[in-house]
Amino acid sequence: MLKFRTTLAQLARNRGQWAKRVASHIPLPEAGSISTRLEEGYGFGSNPGNLRMFSHLPPSLAANPALVVVLHGCTQTAAGYDHGSGWSTIADRYGFALLLPEQQRSNNHNGCFNWFQSGDIQRGRGEALSIRQMIEKFVIDNRIDR
Repeated sequence: MLKFRTTLAQLARNRGQWAKRVASHIPLPEAGSISTRLEEGYGFGSNPGNLRMFSHLPPSLAANPALVVVLHGCTQTAAGYDHGSGWSTIADRYGFALLLPEQQRSNNHNGCFNWFQSGDIQRGRGEALSIRQMIEKFVIDNRIDR
């Protein structure tokens, strides 16, 4: 219970910082205006989920590097999520490879992955297969440790 109280106290302290930022009307970057360190990949398979593939390889890739697959939330893009979360910076620091599938608005108008549709979550189908195909291509092309 003590950890929960500590977390709540930290959130309360941080809330003041966000309130100041909102009050000063600092604009958030618009979609598409975020510079990105991610590379778009193509030709990773049949892509039945119609997703986009983005990745990042750090300049100093570790020996037998891990691959971290990161999924953005609704209304986000791979670049926007990376910008806000710092995944590519962390990958640079620790030497792991990064793969970020991206939903397209033509699949879901809110940009959400379709985990609620059976055709997209079953093994060998839809978005699940698209992500599996991305991983396979990326692992082979970059000699990532399985």
